[in-house]
Amino acid sequence: MKKYNYQAKDRASNKIVKSSVQANSEQDAAKLLISQGFTPLDIKEAGLNDNFIEKLSGRITTKDKVVFSRQLSTLIGAGLPLAQSLHTVSEQTENKQLRSVVEEITASVEGGQTLSSSFAKHPKVFDNVFIALIAAGETSGTLDGALQRLAAQQEKDAAMMSKIRGAMTYPVIVLLVIFGVMIFMLTTVVPQVEDLYKSLGKKLPIMTQIMVDSAHFLTNFWWLALIILVLAVYFIRNWLKTDSGVDFMDKFKLKVPLFKGMFQRMYMGRFARTAQTLLTSGVSMLDMLQVTSRAVNNSVIESAIKRASNKVQSGKALSTALEAEKSFSSLVPQMIKIGEQSGKIDEMMGKVAQVYEDELDEQIRTISTAIEPILMVVLAIVAGGMVGAILLPIYSLVNSINV
Repeated sequence: MKKYNYQAKDRASNKIVKSSVQANSEQDAAKLLISQGFTPLDIKEAGLNDNFIEKLSGRITTKDKVVFSRQLSTLIGAGLPLAQSLHTVSEQTENKQLRSVVEEITASVEGGQTLSSSFAKHPKVFDNVFIALIAAGETSGTLDGALQRLAAQQEKDAAMMSKIRGAMTYPVIVLLVIFGVMIFMLTTVVPQVEDLYKSLGKKLPIMTQIMVDSAHFLTNFWWLALIILVLAVYFIRNWLKTDSGVDFMDKFKLKVPLFKGMFQRMYMGRFARTAQTLLTSGVSMLDMLQVTSRAVNNSVIESAIKRASNKVQSGKALSTALEAEKSFSSLVPQMIKIGEQSGKIDEMMGKVAQVYEDELDEQIRTISTAIEPILMVVLAIVAGGMVGAILLPIYSLVNSINV
């Protein structure tokens, strides 16, 4: 099937509609529009230039998807047909790239595809949780409610990630300052010390000589240092995309001092919040575990959820299956067990998520408070060490001259 952009008149409202549709030919596109109550005014096959322009229009943010979900939920809840709701949301969407995606989804739905399968054609925009909730909403006839829960889920996850990034920003800035101080000292102060010693015919101390050699390398071979840095960043980034790199980084996050508690709470909160959203929408237990295993975005936790899923499939309770997983905090299976006994697992999942989200806020505040003096000490050691390696030889030199 090909994609056709069209301009048509809605016979019911007499409004001019601009969107896209999928069909085998221009004639088939016109027939499809007529059958849907439109009078075609202009139909053109979508070209490559359109796609190129759309790609340049900017990335799709979580906020864009939240607004889209809420608007679509409101229109469907008001009783509008799905295709018409998608058309309306598309016209109201400001992000050009998202508008293009919505138009393709609309065309797919008009071509007879389900909404969930239409969303599934855009995995880079809509993740597994999004598609699973849409599918559950279609099956249960509560698509508007599923979209509202989905928007709330995205907002909470985005808020959680924003707090994590905020906690990591300050250390990165301080480390860049430390690196800048080192470069400044090596390229400006150290050469002057070297010239002073040369003029007096004295031998440089070992630490100062190391700094002088480093300064020479940066001054004469800065291009080589830049190439090495770029290549190192390139290879590390590509390695982190491999299975071994992802596995290493995911394990590192759960073991790194100071930050491991923060990441642990983030993953537990994400698992519980996603599970609550899926179960409330009517997704089965096994499907929920399959989706959440990918949604947590950590290979260690993902493997633990998959092992628990296999046990649940063989007849064990979820709480029992998770108790054996060391990567899961003990509170999770305990709260799930209460939910299993009361028949309110989704409600217990929501309470677990709230507990870890609150603990995450407190953990971030604790880290922010603790990391400032630690980084100040590191900065003092680096800067003090470099100053000492420069000033102490000068004092020694002055004393020897006075003698």
